[in-house]
Amino acid sequence: MRRVIQVLFVLIIIILGYLIVESIMEPIRFNQEVEVREKATIDRLIDIRDAQKAYKDIYKRYTGSFDTLISFLDTGSFAVVKAIGEIPEEWLDELGFEKAREKALTEGVISRETTRVPVMDSLFGVGYPIDSLRYVPYTDDVVFTMESGEILTSSNLIVQVIEVSVLYNDLLNGMDEQLIVNYKDERMKIVGFEGVKFGSMEEGTLTGNWE
Repeated sequence: MRRVIQVLFVLIIIILGYLIVESIMEPIRFNQEVEVREKATIDRLIDIRDAQKAYKDIYKRYTGSFDTLISFLDTGSFAVVKAIGEIPEEWLDELGFEKAREKALTEGVISRETTRVPVMDSLFGVGYPIDSLRYVPYTDDVVFTMESGEILTSSNLIVQVIEVSVLYNDLLNGMDEQLIVNYKDERMKIVGFEGVKFGSMEEGTLTGNWE
């Protein structure tokens, strides 16, 4: 009987030890996984932001449609103007750059050559998986929430705005629910949003809440 009690006691110690170790390791593993998912998500959001900047450079607004943005990346191009020739130094000294350039263009000393550069090559390079741009990493094809529009500032200026985001409920889906709740509360206190995003529909900014 004593032997049985001793064996049971040892088993209880082992189980308690395991539970104590797990209680310590679980939040550590959670934080490690959060870091991996957040990094991949931030990288994707930065790519979306770069694509939106390029879109706005051409169309003077942002788009709230991933279909439109992806089509732009797939088929769009930038106009690149290259100057051919050289402005004489004495003209620069005498007239300054702007007037010297105008004179050089008028007299044919320099000329301009316009070429088109594909947006995809300029931003991401060949082979970038643009069709995946809309999807949040480490999720079952969850699509980023993307809104665009314009606001009127207090100075009566019309400003184009964009906001792209994903909530932690989607990004961290499948992980420990209580730890997700705790993490959301922590991030809410720090950045005022329960997820990862850049931009705002209330002000003209492209800043990410991780920056």
